[in-house]
Order: sequence, then structure tokens, then C-alpha cells
Amino acid sequence: MKSLDGIQFAEMVKMGAHHLFQNADYVDALNVFPVPDGDTGTNMNLSMSSGAKETEANAVAHIGKTAQALSKGLLMGARGNSGVILSQLFRGFGKDIETKSTLTAKEFAHALQYGVDMAYKAVMKPVEGTILTVAKDSAKKAVEIAENQNDVIIVMEELLKEAKASLARTPDLLPVLKEVGVVDSGGQGLVFVYEGFIASMKGEKLPEKTAAYSMDDLVNAEHHTNVQGFMDTSDIEFGYCTEFMVKFLPEKLAENPFNETDFREGLSQFGDSLLVISDDEIAKVHIHSEQPGECLGYGQKFGDLIKIKIENMRQQHAEIVGDGYKKAAPTPAPAKKHPYAVVTVAMGEGISALLKSVGASAVIEGGQTMNPSTEDIVKAIESVGAEKVLILPNNKNIIMAAEQAAEVMGIEAAVVPTKTVPQGMAAILAFNPEASVEDNKVNMTKAFAHVKTGQVTYAVRDTSIDGVEIQKDDFMAIAEGKIILATTSLDEVAKSLINELVDEDSEIITLIFGQDVTESDANELAAFVEENYSHADVEVYNGKQPLYPYIISVE
Repeated sequence: MKSLDGIQFAEMVKMGAHHLFQNADYVDALNVFPVPDGDTGTNMNLSMSSGAKETEANAVAHIGKTAQALSKGLLMGARGNSGVILSQLFRGFGKDIETKSTLTAKEFAHALQYGVDMAYKAVMKPVEGTILTVAKDSAKKAVEIAENQNDVIIVMEELLKEAKASLARTPDLLPVLKEVGVVDSGGQGLVFVYEGFIASMKGEKLPEKTAAYSMDDLVNAEHHTNVQGFMDTSDIEFGYCTEFMVKFLPEKLAENPFNETDFREGLSQFGDSLLVISDDEIAKVHIHSEQPGECLGYGQKFGDLIKIKIENMRQQHAEIVGDGYKKAAPTPAPAKKHPYAVVTVAMGEGISALLKSVGASAVIEGGQTMNPSTEDIVKAIESVGAEKVLILPNNKNIIMAAEQAAEVMGIEAAVVPTKTVPQGMAAILAFNPEASVEDNKVNMTKAFAHVKTGQVTYAVRDTSIDGVEIQKDDFMAIAEGKIILATTSLDEVAKSLINELVDEDSEIITLIFGQDVTESDANELAAFVEENYSHADVEVYNGKQPLYPYIISVE
């Protein structure tokens, strides 16, 4: 193949996106931390799918214009750091070739290198041993090969070969990867995309994923019973397509014996389009619900939750039929512009209410397990109708998407780089409506710098990190992003975490308890804090967050 046009490139994108989709679960499983929200594969899949959808809708023979469509789709659909980096790689690729109708092998390689350069610039502190390294090494090889090779397919073959070799080297660059025994998840996702590219170029087929507990066909059939084009987005009663698996635990089954019929009936109260498949070890659930957290909480009565996926069907439907998601949004854009707004992200009805009570103008549902896309953040900002906005991600994996949202808004916008809900609360309390956007960003960043955050969650697999031996289903204490303890006792983990975070200078200790914790248990933990740290004030809130029994703030 001596040149590449826009139609051929669109087919490459389509197959790359599909191959990544088929292997998203595998990429998720490579995340280093054994937490239930390891979602690199999910984020990259949703990001690439958004790009592929835009590309397919706007594919033309002019490759520069087709690449611009991919860039636009990826930019707005980007979720999580991996998704944003992927979007930047192809944003640079598209920018480099925007005037070209076809690409030679050398131009193709140069555009990939330009994309790498843009992605590195987009990351404040690039880390080697990640998707960035895999993209850089493979693009460099492509440029070298293209110097003496004018066949685009051969260049792509060498690119993929080097991408795989670079991926295999990632554990040598990031010690934590070697310790856990995995390669970089984002790099693996990029390799899957490239595998799809070369298969498309050659006219080959890639193997379809097979899963022991797949209900994809049943889900597709259930979705097709609702003919999308004959309904309005605002008519969708249950807005979240929720899928999860319950791995049965003997101790929970002793209290709540599992019967598939009863289980299905119990879940039916939370929504419709319910599907359940089960065997002796596991149950897989698909349901359309307005409160996904309630479904997850019900499932946890019988065991551990794994493979959680929550998708906003109102947004998906609007994209399919083109009726504009804004009219289905819960809060319509006000006609009158407000001077200032603080937009933030949180998972859990109680946490959302708490953030609004301290001054958040809008709270985007998301965070753990469900990183909002750039477009989600943009729409939340638009719904507030402010002239100036500050965005608080409250999650390190949402910061880059938030920065992209700030970049594309036509108003003054800045990101206060909060990585946790406690940091977000402290930052909002420091907001000054009379100050400039830049001054607020500086002051709010200073305000959360002294906040220490602890989280309790459970392990989804056996592993060892930083000398801590972790068994699947253990509760884990995470202090300032580092796992310090893993054991079967939630009470022990929570108390150890508090002991790690609190010192003689601590003044306020806030306990935010989740769906799996009773108010009585949370008050008992608060009593432990009061008894052992009488010099500090203790506050207790019901955050109703899934997956994380406790989020602890120490100031």
C-alpha cells in the first residue's frame, strides 16, 4: 500500500476501536491497584468508541478531514487519563495531516510522531513505562522504517512490533509494574488499537472475545426491544444501563441464601430490562435503573461485586437519534448568565448533597468506576450557565479530561486539581466569588494542600504492593494513595487508617460512610476517634457511595 486515504483510515479506526472494545476487560485487569475501580480499559474503550462514531459519521476520501473527525470525537469522548492521552495522540496526528488528501508511509509515520509530541506536552509530568512510552517508541520506529520503506502496511507492521516490544519493557521502567507482575494497562490498550489498524489494512479478521459469563447477546436483544428512534430522550424512565457480577461468598450466603428467582424479583424493584444469569459461583446482572447504587447494594448482600459497568442511556440515545442530550438533562441551562460557578464530580447521593451544601453549583455523577468524559463536563458547565467556572475533578483520573473541558469552553475556566472528595470540600470552602479565576485556583489549591485523605475499599485480586500482601476480597486501607494494610476486618482497617492519618496537629476528622456501612457502625468508629483523639472534632456524614465503605478526611 503506497498511500492511505480517509476511507481506508476510517476503517482502520473502526477495527481498532472494536478490537479494544473486545479486550477492554483484559486491559482493566492490568491495573496495578487491586481496587474495584480499575477502569483503564473501560475509559480507553469509551474514548475510542466516541472517536470511531464521529469518524464513521464524517468519513471522506480526504484523510485530513477524516482525521479531524476522529480528533473531535476523541476529544469530547475522552475519559480518564488514558483516554485523554489517547485523544491527544490522535489530535496531534490529525493536526499534522489536516491539509493532506492522502498519506505516504513517511507522512503517516511523521503524523504519529507529531501526535506523540502533542501527548507529551499535554501531560504535566510524563511518566515513562506508560502508554506514552509505548506510543513514543513505536512512532520512533515507524519514522526510522519510513526513511527507506514506502509501503504503509510494512511501516504499520514495524510500528506494532515495536509497540509490543515497548509494552513488554514497561515493567523495567515502572518498578510497581514489575512488583505486581503486569505490563502497563494503557500501553496494552494502545497495542490493541494498533492491532486493529493493521488487521484492517490487510483485510484480516481478529478473533472475537469469548467470556464464560457473557450475556452480551441477551443484553443486545433486550436493548433492541426498545426501538430507539420512536422515543424521545426525555421519555427514558430508567437512565442508567447497569451491569455487574456478584461473586458469591459463603458467609454472605449463610445470611442471604441465593435463589435466582427471588434475586431477580428483589432487583426488579429498582428498574426494568432486568436480566440475570447465575451458576454456583457467580451471578451476572443487567438492569436499567435510575439509582445504580441501589442495585449494587442489593447485589452485595450475596457476595463481592466485580466487573461493574454503568452507562448513561439518555446520553447514548440522544447521540443515536440526534435529539440533543441537553433537553433530557435534569437541569436545563438557565436563560440568565450567572457570574461564577463551581462544578465538581462525585459518586454517591450523600456526597453530592454535601458538596452542594458547601457551595458547589453542579455535581457531575461519576468518579470511581464511572469517569465522566470531556463532553460530560462541558455539558455540566453549560447547564449552570456561568460566565466563569472552576472545575474540581476530585479524582486524579479525571483531571486531564477536566482540563480539556476548560480548554474548549468559550468562557473563563480553570481546573483546581483536587484528587479526592475531601480535597474538593476544602477547596470549595475557600472559593471567593469576588476573586479572579486565577486567584481562586491558587487559593483553592492552597486550601486543600493540607488535607489528608484515607479510603477503605476491597481488593479484587491477590497481589503484593509496597510490601503489603493482599488477598482477594480483603479490605484495604489507602492513606494518601498508598495501601498500608489489607485484612478481612473492615473495623480493623478503618481504625488503622485513622491511626495512620491523625496526628497531634489534626483538628477536624470527617468520616464519610458508604452504602455498605450502617449508621450505627459509623457512629461506633466515630466514638473510637473521640476516645483516642479527643483534641480533634469528629464529623460523620452518610455519603451513600458505592465500593468505598469509608472516605476519611483529616485536617
